[in-house]
Amino acid sequence: MTSHPRSPLRRTLLMASAASLGGFAITAPRAQGGDIAGGKPITLVVTYPAGGGADLMARLIAPPMARALGQPVVVENKPGASGTVAAGQVARAAPDGATLMLDASNFAVNPALFDKLPFDYDKGFVPLAVLAQYPNVLVCTPGFEAKTVADVVRLARAKPNGLAYASSGNGSAQHLAGALFEQLAKVELTHVLYRGGGPAMNDVMGGQVPLFFANVASSLGHIQGGRLRPLAVTAPFRSRALPDVPTMVEAGVPGHEVYEWNPVLAPAGIAPALRDKLRDAITLAMADPEVLGRVRALGGDVFRGDPAQFLSAQRTLWARVVKERRITRE
Repeated sequence: MTSHPRSPLRRTLLMASAASLGGFAITAPRAQGGDIAGGKPITLVVTYPAGGGADLMARLIAPPMARALGQPVVVENKPGASGTVAAGQVARAAPDGATLMLDASNFAVNPALFDKLPFDYDKGFVPLAVLAQYPNVLVCTPGFEAKTVADVVRLARAKPNGLAYASSGNGSAQHLAGALFEQLAKVELTHVLYRGGGPAMNDVMGGQVPLFFANVASSLGHIQGGRLRPLAVTAPFRSRALPDVPTMVEAGVPGHEVYEWNPVLAPAGIAPALRDKLRDAITLAMADPEVLGRVRALGGDVFRGDPAQFLSAQRTLWARVVKERRITRE
C-alpha cells in the first residue's frame, strides 16, 4: 500500500503530534491492514544486551509502534563487537521493513574504529529516527578532593596522567567523552577501561578510579543516593533531572557537548512508502505519554531534528576525535 498524507496513520500522526505539543498525547488506533512484509512481526534488533539503555528504548517504543502499525513489533537483542554483529545482520536483511535496528551512539563511532567490516555503515542503512538524547554527566567518587570541573583541570595540569577516568572500553561513549574533555581542557588523564559500564561505575563508587563520564539515565539513582557526586552535565543546558548541576560550558569547558542516543535504521533499499510509514509509527511511539514520561524522568529529551544530518555531524565529530587522540579498539 502506498503511503499517503491522508492515510489513517498520517492523520493519527498529525493529531498525536499536535496533542503532544499541547501537553498530552492520544493513543493511536490500530492501523488497517498491516502491510509491512505481509503483516508478519517486525523484528527490532538491538545491538546491545538486555537491561541497557538501547534495550530500554526498544522495549519502550515497541508496544506503541505495534499499535500504530497494526502488527507485532518484537525486540531481539544481538550484542557483540560494539554493535557491529547486529549491524551486519540488519545490513544483509531484506529491505521489506520486517527487520530494523536500534543502535546506540557507537553507530557514529564504529566507522572510524573498525578498518574492515563486511558491510558499509554509509551505504548499508537508511536512518528512520533518532529517538532521544541523554547527556552524559561527569561524576566522581564522593570523597574525591575535586569539588568542581575547574578543580579537576587544576589537578590534571599539576600532574599529567595523574588522574584517571573509567570507561566501558576503548571507543565507548565514556572513553570518547573523556578524550574530548582532555582535548578541550588541554589536560592528559589516564584511561582505565572495564568490560562494561556497570563494573566501571562500581569502581568509581568504590574509590578505585575517581572519575567517570556516565550516562545521566544510568547514574541518576546513584547520584540521588549519594554514591556518586556530579560535577557537570555534557549538554548546553542544565538537565531537568539534575537542575543544580552546571553544564560543561558553565564549568569552563565550552564545546564539550556529548550525548548518548539511539538511532533506528532500516536496511538500504527500503521503499520510500515503507520508510515513511515506519517513521510515522516511530514518531507516534515517541509521542506516547508513557514513553515521554520515562525519557524525561531519566534526564533525556526526545530528538526533534533531522536524523540523517545528526548522524553525519556525529560521525564527523567522533572521526576527528578518534584520529587526533589516536584511539583504537585495542
